[in-house]
Amino acid sequence: MSDPSPVTTLTDDACWEMLHEQEFGRLAFHLADEVHLVPINYAVDADRRIVFRTAEGSKLLGLTMNADVAFEIDEFTEDEATSVVIRGRARQLEHHEEAETELLPLRPWVNTAKFNTIVIEVDEITGRRFGLTRPWLHMRPQED
Repeated sequence: MSDPSPVTTLTDDACWEMLHEQEFGRLAFHLADEVHLVPINYAVDADRRIVFRTAEGSKLLGLTMNADVAFEIDEFTEDEATSVVIRGRARQLEHHEEAETELLPLRPWVNTAKFNTIVIEVDEITGRRFGLTRPWLHMRPQED
């Protein structure tokens, strides 16, 4: 018999549950002919969209020029690592749509003004859990 795979695919619901539990992720976006990757804090709204706020700058410019984005969260323990990746399209919210996000738990990590509310409309969501065997652990120096 073969050993079970150390990689497990998460269901969409399990992915969304993990997204609801977290508040920090990484956003990949295009700016001109470059791909940028930045940390953001976020919330998930009732329509299963990723919502975040940003200031004027390269992130907002990049999202305005090319709405295609990827978003990723992860967590790991001694025994396993889990990752959720989203692909979708970002757009800036305005007027009543923006007001609807006021009750979301968007808590800034840095005390800077962020007046632009962005949502990522999800086209694809994938998640995987990895059982970590770490075969190199035997090579660590032993503590006395």
